[in-house]
Amino acid sequence: MTKQDYYKILGISKSANDREIKKSYKKLAMKYHPDRNQGNKDAEKKFKEIKEAYEILIDSKKRAAYDQHGHSAFNQGGNYSNYSSFDPNFSNNTDFSDIFGDVFGDIFSNKSNQSQRGSDLQYNMELNLEEAVKGLNKEIFISTFQKCNFCHGSGSHTGTQTNKCHTCNGSGQIHMRQGFFSVQQTCSTCKGQGNIISNPCLHCHGTGRIKKQKTILVKIPPGVDNQDKIKLSNEGEAGKNNGVSGDLYIKIFVKKHPIFQRKGNDLYCEIPINFCMAALGGNIEVPTLDGTIKIKIPQETQSGKLFRIRNKGVNSLRTYQTGDLLCRVMIETPVNLNQNQKQLLKELQNSLNEDNIEKNNPKSKKFFEGVKKFFDDLTK
Repeated sequence: MTKQDYYKILGISKSANDREIKKSYKKLAMKYHPDRNQGNKDAEKKFKEIKEAYEILIDSKKRAAYDQHGHSAFNQGGNYSNYSSFDPNFSNNTDFSDIFGDVFGDIFSNKSNQSQRGSDLQYNMELNLEEAVKGLNKEIFISTFQKCNFCHGSGSHTGTQTNKCHTCNGSGQIHMRQGFFSVQQTCSTCKGQGNIISNPCLHCHGTGRIKKQKTILVKIPPGVDNQDKIKLSNEGEAGKNNGVSGDLYIKIFVKKHPIFQRKGNDLYCEIPINFCMAALGGNIEVPTLDGTIKIKIPQETQSGKLFRIRNKGVNSLRTYQTGDLLCRVMIETPVNLNQNQKQLLKELQNSLNEDNIEKNNPKSKKFFEGVKKFFDDLTK
């Protein structure tokens, strides 16, 4: 009976690498394993085919022979029959632990002796509103792991070399059989590094990194807002085993301002005016982040009216458009009046009698009419 192509059995291409072969075998072997398909002869047959294909293709010499001569390379009496080690009765001695140990471990193992990227860091920077709006250059001081200048990150004393760990054979990992499974653990001899440093650096004690303080000049662009982050590449912690450094993130916190409140790219402020100014109108000076500016208050201005001053807000960091300054006027009641001032107010009050309330106080007239109607409706 003609045997099926090994590559088709595993569902891989002829250019597949060892990792792809093992990954496909693991998936199919778990699906068709006899222990999971008890009494299913078709699954047992399929599993045998998968196992046979895997044993041939994972071995570089057997795979080369198969690619050149096909299945005939492993026929009895053939020149390549010595490559075949397939046992047709293997189903009784192949369990899940073999698959987990040989395939899972190899696919997902992370050799610790490889270079590792350093950790990212975050620095919280507090700014006042003027600094956030206009931007600035600011020095910061951070304490972090940096590459050792004496061993250049190798961890070994100058001029000495590291030796491969004999316990894990340089992988940094060992396999421990625990009942049903084969568990991968960090090698206790080399602490997962894969190498033994016989003569460690006296300054970093073999770690390749030293914790020390460094100064960084941070450029804060104009328009940053609360909770914004600025990324400084490679300014984080130094990597292990000469790995690349992580990044440093500057998180912005803007302090509360005594005058202005920021909403998006607009600035808001409250401007107190006396009731004479509100009634008669006039010019007042209002603050901006660049100094003061005059605005005109029209006659009969009501409390809470909002005045918009164009392009006196914040320059957007993303759209480069400038927001506005919005000034809300609040009419202030005078205090600490002298007798003469009180008399003048009484005269004003008398002049604003009931006959003139509709003309001088339209809002008051409308309000009290609404109150009267409300009580009239209750008594009906």
